Amino acid sequence: MTITLKNKTAGVLSILAASVMWGIEPILAKLSYQTTDYLGTFATRIIFCFSVVTVYLLLRGKNPFVISRRQFPWLVYLSLAATLFADLMYTYALTRVPVINAVLIGHMQPLFIVVMGFIVLRSDRLTVYDYAGIAAMICAGVLVTTKSIPNLLALKFGSVGDAFVLAATVAWATTAIATRKYLRELDAGVVAFYRFLFAGVLFILYIILMRGLRIVNPYQVMLGIVIGIGTVFYYEGLKRIKAAQVAALELSTPFFATVLGILVLREYITLMQGIGLLLLVIGILLLSKKEIPEPHGEL
Repeated sequence: MTITLKNKTAGVLSILAASVMWGIEPILAKLSYQTTDYLGTFATRIIFCFSVVTVYLLLRGKNPFVISRRQFPWLVYLSLAATLFADLMYTYALTRVPVINAVLIGHMQPLFIVVMGFIVLRSDRLTVYDYAGIAAMICAGVLVTTKSIPNLLALKFGSVGDAFVLAATVAWATTAIATRKYLRELDAGVVAFYRFLFAGVLFILYIILMRGLRIVNPYQVMLGIVIGIGTVFYYEGLKRIKAAQVAALELSTPFFATVLGILVLREYITLMQGIGLLLLVIGILLLSKKEIPEPHGEL
């Protein structure tokens, strides 16, 4: 399909809107933690995000239940790995790490997508741009998690919270590979619907049975709506522009999150973290020299 200038403009604006939403996400999560825990926040996050995606599908006249037997197990994997594991790990990690750490490590997903695509799928061989991009992103992760030269010299590579974000990022990358290989023919909105469906049913049942579902602050609701809107904008943009352009535009998320973290939460970044943020930009731009599979994770 030929991408017209009008489509491209709409695609760029959609991805930028999604990036703003995902930049707001960790801020709302941390504000929510002031009066509730990560489990309560995650439960309402799923409910309202799933509601937004469902309304989006209804407005488009899409029937999400027309899927094949071959697609079903991969949709289950997508939901359990991306939402029940990765999203939950990310939500928990935000109770332990600054916004900049969580957002930047989460945006290292393209690194793992490229490496997994090469090792698991035996796709296109890695180019010099890939190797340079991987090196830049690894350096970015080291600088952001160590924060200062003394920590770097002492080999203090982050915290347990950073490790949780990294685990979430790897899980998101596996679902991107699985989606690219087994679910490409499905409408992106339908994929988003199932991403939250199975995990949502299991987790909400668990919460209701074990402790009850409560909404104690508006940030819980706003968080789910913001992620849902971001998901809708992301898939609308994905239909209109190339994956490499999406990856490059998503680089605005860490900047939005960092600025909001400073203004709202008073979380300031160090010089080394600023350099790490710049290296992340360079790394993803290098990886974007060759299109990567479209990520269907958080962020």
